Amino acid sequence: MKPSIRRLTPVVWACCLAGCTVGPDYHRPDIATPASFRYASPDAEAVDESVLQWWSQFNDPVLDSLIQRALAQNKDLAIAAARVDEFYGRLMTTRAGLFPQVSANLAGGRSRGVPAPGFPPAVGNQVQLDLMASWEIDLFGRVRRMTEAARADYFGTQAAQQATRIALISSVATGYLLLRDLDQRLEISKQTLASRLGAVNLLEERFGGGVVSQLQVSQAKSEYESAQDSVYAFQQQIAQQENAVSLLLGDNPEPIPRGKSLTELTAPVVPAGLPSSLLERRPDIVQAEQALISANASIGAARAQYFPSISLTGLFGAASTALSGLWTGPARIWSFAGAISQPIFTGGAIAGSVRTAEAQQQEALLGYEQTIQSAFADVENALVGVSSVRDQLQATDRQVDALTQYESLSRDLYEGGYTSYLEVLDAERSLFAAQLQQSQLQDQQLAQIVTLYTSLGYGWAVDTPR
Repeated sequence: MKPSIRRLTPVVWACCLAGCTVGPDYHRPDIATPASFRYASPDAEAVDESVLQWWSQFNDPVLDSLIQRALAQNKDLAIAAARVDEFYGRLMTTRAGLFPQVSANLAGGRSRGVPAPGFPPAVGNQVQLDLMASWEIDLFGRVRRMTEAARADYFGTQAAQQATRIALISSVATGYLLLRDLDQRLEISKQTLASRLGAVNLLEERFGGGVVSQLQVSQAKSEYESAQDSVYAFQQQIAQQENAVSLLLGDNPEPIPRGKSLTELTAPVVPAGLPSSLLERRPDIVQAEQALISANASIGAARAQYFPSISLTGLFGAASTALSGLWTGPARIWSFAGAISQPIFTGGAIAGSVRTAEAQQQEALLGYEQTIQSAFADVENALVGVSSVRDQLQATDRQVDALTQYESLSRDLYEGGYTSYLEVLDAERSLFAAQLQQSQLQDQQLAQIVTLYTSLGYGWAVDTPR
């Protein structure tokens, strides 16, 4: 006994909608990850990344405003947002293949024929209104797999936008810290320059009185010009750094406002992170996984080409010699058609598509694994950087204290006639270099914490104006 159409239809629809999707379903691969970070700080604190704007811990309203300006105006972030919209449009276009496509057409015309001998010319009107529909039944899931891939690509661009946002926040913060460091080193250079100018003037007076030699005057002038050279160099670097920060803000080169000095800034807490949360928080890892999902779905779309495609078309309309006649029964026209297309010989084209998709899936898998490994390396490097720079700064602080005392004692001994001026110059030169290094390390200590927050993927909660 043949099955009835009524009994067969649910089976066909179920197969069409869900039952015959070819290709592998995605499952997150098992990736070996460390149980803990090797260089985790014992004084690290848990941070709620869902609400925290971590840079606010610097307690500098000027820095906060610069970051907000960058989020509102930066061109790279605006490009990333436009790319998200682009891929959402691609998703909509691909997903549209799952639904019937309906269109309408209205045509009309008036014509005059060639008259036959003895008859008047034939003049007539023709009006036609058509409603057309077509649908490719996604029996084997080709369009569904393509939609799955397009959706993953869309989510991947969202993650890329988040990565751009986090990198922008980090760049503005580190750029501002470097600017304050350069300001501080410029001030140290100016103070040293003023001190050495006083020494030159004093030695020239003593040289005029025959107390010191020309050699000592020349040595003092040489050190003065060395400090002057540092002033010019730092002024140039400050201008260039202001231009770099302006570019991050999406502005033309202009002066950058200053807030607290480098030593007045509050160091953010060292955040604690768990390896498992890193996989969910880092946008580059999310983007790599979405690329893997897309590549995995593309295998199914490629394999579906082996199977037949079924399409249905239909037309319903009306044709008449007058517009008013379109709505009469005799004017109606209609047609329905179905087609099945089955590839028989393609010369290896489909097999090549499948092989390409499978190779791309392997590439995406290896890229996903590599991204995870790089993420853990970034965190470990940042953690050891925080610890190392902190120790270096403490040692340099002690060195500056010792050199300050050395410079004072050597000057007293010189004034008392117990040592040469070379001793004073050596003490001043060493103190100047140590003070500049101290400023650099103060900047690096704060910048390493910024790098740690960035490598842990903090910053997702910030809303980007669009």
